[in-house]
Amino acid sequence: MSEMQPNKPSNRPIQSYVFGAILILLLLAVCRLFAPFFTVLLWSILLYIIISPLHSRLIRRLDFSTLKGKILRNVWAVVFTLGTMVIILLPLSLVVSIFFRQIMEMSRYARDLLTERPEYLHDILKKIAGLINDISAGQINISADDIAHQMRTAITDQLQRMIFMSRNLARNIGGFSINILLMTFSMFFLYADGPYLSRLVLNSIPIKTEYISALTAKFMDITRNLFFGYIIVALLQSVVAYIIFTIFNIKGSLVLAVLTFIIVFIPMFGAAILYIPLTVLKIASGDIAGGIVFFIVSVIFISGIDNVLRPFFLKDRIQLHPLIILFAILGGILAFGFNGFILGPVLVILFLTVLDLFLIEHEIGHQK
Repeated sequence: MSEMQPNKPSNRPIQSYVFGAILILLLLAVCRLFAPFFTVLLWSILLYIIISPLHSRLIRRLDFSTLKGKILRNVWAVVFTLGTMVIILLPLSLVVSIFFRQIMEMSRYARDLLTERPEYLHDILKKIAGLINDISAGQINISADDIAHQMRTAITDQLQRMIFMSRNLARNIGGFSINILLMTFSMFFLYADGPYLSRLVLNSIPIKTEYISALTAKFMDITRNLFFGYIIVALLQSVVAYIIFTIFNIKGSLVLAVLTFIIVFIPMFGAAILYIPLTVLKIASGDIAGGIVFFIVSVIFISGIDNVLRPFFLKDRIQLHPLIILFAILGGILAFGFNGFILGPVLVILFLTVLDLFLIEHEIGHQK
């Protein structure tokens, strides 16, 4: 009878660990390679996700197995790529040029007004100081000279900052042009081969197919809803604010409209943070009727857009409290810069989705 051989330990776990470590190292290396182009790829993918339903509708009847279908697919990819870039770049370049011009004009006007004609603003600042003192019940004791000094300092600092930013913008125009060119190429290949590229990426993720499908659907839905429910609504509020500020002859209307785009994300207050001080300034300057009308119009047409259109676009699809959305946006901006404007909320919602899938998989908190 042959002697029993002892079971030898399997090398499979060790080989699996080594292979996993190699895979992680290669993944980090690939991420390092693509890191310089992260912004370009991110916004190319986001724009593709937003516009792809229209693109898919137009090319769904094409037979890509034929030469004609392949040519038409590339033609439509070129059309959508150029159309996307034109829609973005033309308004953006116009807004940026007017923005910098207006903010320089505002800074110079305010500085000259404070230094050359201090008596003109003294009464207004005195009224504002008195109003602040009354509202704070005497807790904030500030004089017109204090307000003038703070305004003069802030304006000088802001003017120097704008000059510095303008110089940096001129120096970085070459890098911006390269990024635009890379974004154009990326958009073209996404429109031409989007489904293939998405399958290639998704098939490389080692989790269940149904989970991949759920996360992909969630990501697409979140991106579109965030864009329409937050960015488009904020953009519409900014456009309306620009029109109202221009009608009421408020200097720097475009600059204030850009500020409106930023502050509308603050819960409860939103654009009121901006148009209430403007109302106070108009009333303090003696235009009481104009200030009251300006306030009423701003409440109806600026804040009203948020109350009407945001629920219409979102329709309770993003089931997340506005306070969490706010901190997700702020945290995303601090972590990723301007990209965090979208990445912050997307990461939070995807985390909650993955957590829910994990709890379902392990039957935690769910009845069997």
